[in-house]
Amino acid sequence: MRFFRSRQKVDAKLPADASAARVPEGVLVHAIGDVHGRLDLLSELLGRIADDVALRDPSEHRIVLLGDLIDRGPDSAGVVELCATYDWRESRPDFVIGNHEELMLNVLDGDPSGIRFWIDNGGDATLRSYGLPPDIIDQGTAEQIMAALSARVPAHHIRFLHALCDYLTIGDYWFVHAGIRPGLPLARQKPKDLRWIRGAFLDHAEPHGGIVVHGHTISPEVDAQPNRIGIDTGAYETGRLTALGLWNTERWHLQTGR
Repeated sequence: MRFFRSRQKVDAKLPADASAARVPEGVLVHAIGDVHGRLDLLSELLGRIADDVALRDPSEHRIVLLGDLIDRGPDSAGVVELCATYDWRESRPDFVIGNHEELMLNVLDGDPSGIRFWIDNGGDATLRSYGLPPDIIDQGTAEQIMAALSARVPAHHIRFLHALCDYLTIGDYWFVHAGIRPGLPLARQKPKDLRWIRGAFLDHAEPHGGIVVHGHTISPEVDAQPNRIGIDTGAYETGRLTALGLWNTERWHLQTGR
């Protein structure tokens, strides 16, 4: 499932045809890309975001995490715990569901059909972070793995994961995990597309009606296009977890490791 999309580096300023895109007056937004179990990077980035907020005087601060909190990296359980219990103070957090949360929830909800697919695509790291023994992960039956995971995942983690949203909008920006099906309004998008889509969305050059902010597809730097902004910079491998900042018509990004 790892997908790397190579593009020529794009200037981080808004393209001319998207220059009018804005968030509501007084609202400061930080959108965070795919964390993938890197609790260390998320903690660092939240500190940088706090410093960034201090430079402005927003009437409202929104933090949007774009999904794929889990898998691949070493501490998915720690990431979920932080997101579920963090003292956000005056900030308002929103959490979008990614395809990796979908895979985990399917298992927690009792569906064994995709368990090996999940494990082979980074779910093994999540199982280890919740304390499952290696022999169960590598050799256990689907039923044994499901039982072991259910016994170890705290109830408040399960409630948190079930409460993730499919998308949200703030001003002229649409926040989703993977992207959208071009030509369909947000209300008619299928969850599968919002969590999994790539080519049909990434290759679409026409306006969507809003600037889509997404993760899911790794790029070396922020992938700023006239109709979308990709902010998955492969944190679990590169050490660069990215947050996109939005204020009026301005935008910028913060990154760990720099």
